[in-house]
Amino acid sequence: MLDLKYLRENPEAVKRNARDRHVTIDVDAIVRAYDRRNELIRATEALRADRNTNTQAMKGKVSPEERPRLIEEGKQLKLRIAAAEEDLAAAERELEELAEKLPNMTHPDSPRGAEEADNRELQVVGTIPSFDFTPVDHVVLAEALDLVDFEAAARVSGTKFYYLKNEAVYLELALSRFALDILRDRGYTPMITPDIARTEVVAGIGFNPRGPESNIYNLENEDTSLVGTAEITLGGYYSGRTIPAEEMPLRMAGISHCFRREAGSAGQFSRGLYRVHQFTKVEMFIVCMPEDSEAMHQELLEIEKDIFSRLEIPFRVLDICTGDLGGPAYRKYDLEAWMPGRGESGEWGEVTSTSNCTDFQSRRLNVRYVDNREGKKQRGYAHLLNGTAVAVSRAIIAILENFQEADGSVRIPAALQPYTGFDRIERKREGDPS
Repeated sequence: MLDLKYLRENPEAVKRNARDRHVTIDVDAIVRAYDRRNELIRATEALRADRNTNTQAMKGKVSPEERPRLIEEGKQLKLRIAAAEEDLAAAERELEELAEKLPNMTHPDSPRGAEEADNRELQVVGTIPSFDFTPVDHVVLAEALDLVDFEAAARVSGTKFYYLKNEAVYLELALSRFALDILRDRGYTPMITPDIARTEVVAGIGFNPRGPESNIYNLENEDTSLVGTAEITLGGYYSGRTIPAEEMPLRMAGISHCFRREAGSAGQFSRGLYRVHQFTKVEMFIVCMPEDSEAMHQELLEIEKDIFSRLEIPFRVLDICTGDLGGPAYRKYDLEAWMPGRGESGEWGEVTSTSNCTDFQSRRLNVRYVDNREGKKQRGYAHLLNGTAVAVSRAIIAILENFQEADGSVRIPAALQPYTGFDRIERKREGDPS
């Protein structure tokens, strides 16, 4: 949630930010709702003060003539306070409904724009492979190598689910452990998180848990949802807590299943493992002091780059434009890996993302800090950041397509071989059990 005091004092900046993000929202209506809420708070507090005065008067020496008047006054104040509290609660709900549509403010260096073409390419790392044969996409490879079964999964679970088989199982586990080991060495606490979160936590992180536009699954007759990312559960871990400044930054690495509806996603680039309803992901999450969040954002980006550099997968870094940031993000970077099987001659495909959400999520989740380091106690909202260490299904795509060989086999990147226990995935011989 955006700081409403900031909005009240800077409505034009908030309007400009909404235009930059291509979000339609009535900022003036939010200001009016904010002012009305504050007026009702003052009126309610004044009535409560009158009630306290009345109560104190009743405890003192009161003449028989004065007592009936004070009793009647007390009854009327009780009724007026109840009505005022009801009005205040309604005003709070109205303000919350309006304010939750506000996106975070935007980093001044984020590119302004509305489409993918407006994203700014910052860096290309690695060499795009050159093949002396026509490369195929990961679906053709995986099915030929008996690594994935989409057809059986469609019968059992529906479209956009899959069975991983044979070496692909070890590849998934290897990628998860590889990423976790890198993060552990950098001081991140490894965690296995729940796959279910309460609705208020989902909403607090900035996901829409309800309605046809929601991208996550709700559990019927439960006020809970399947998580679309461990960002939800890692952020919820510190909800409602006040953290001493000297304990920050807090670094977490959470592994979870992720469930996404991916409603309406179709087309060539959504084929196979690229857009699925369930996948495994290792997620990074940081809770830090406000002055440290930009440095922490760069740290998350550097870790993502390190992981894919070690995997020898070519990638590029994008600074995401304002129209594609998502509500909670102040700034966002994506890594796109080269995928030779996309299109006619290969194309980039997103594999990781990292966002600095400043205090947008922490205001919703009530994650605060207390700072006694300079002898004067200061309090405020912590800054929260997230980043994908590895989304396993997409990393598998990049490995299969970049390391494919003319005979249909796939090499395993050297950094992963200690985790997989093999250096190559070869075609099964005719008659071999699968």
